[in-house]
Amino acid sequence: MKIKNNKFGELEFDENIIIEFTDGVVGFENFKKFILVTEEEGLFYWLTSIEEPEIIFPLFPTALLDENYPQEEGYEAYGIVKLAKEVTDISINLKAPIYINHEEKKGFQKIFDSDKFEINKQLFVESKSE
Repeated sequence: MKIKNNKFGELEFDENIIIEFTDGVVGFENFKKFILVTEEEGLFYWLTSIEEPEIIFPLFPTALLDENYPQEEGYEAYGIVKLAKEVTDISINLKAPIYINHEEKKGFQKIFDSDKFEINKQLFVESKSE
């Protein structure tokens, strides 16, 4: 299969890597089929709709930020990243993570009804030179 978008150009992939989101992603419920694209030496994963290839969600594994972040058995949790020009303005949504089961090729989004998880948690901090 092939799709084309402005971010990656033409992408060719096997049908067996398609991840199905039965309920879609919040705000994009009509789109159910995605692929997870990675870039060599990239920091993010790119959840890309195959039904509308310009719909792309940058993802970052939550386990790299918090080893105690809520997990679902068999699934890996990712936060949706909000990109910005300034690195220190890049944030991650930990309140509504994406869970992906890489073996079964299934995914879903969960919204936590708790103030414990931030919608715009700063992903990178500026280091202070001494």
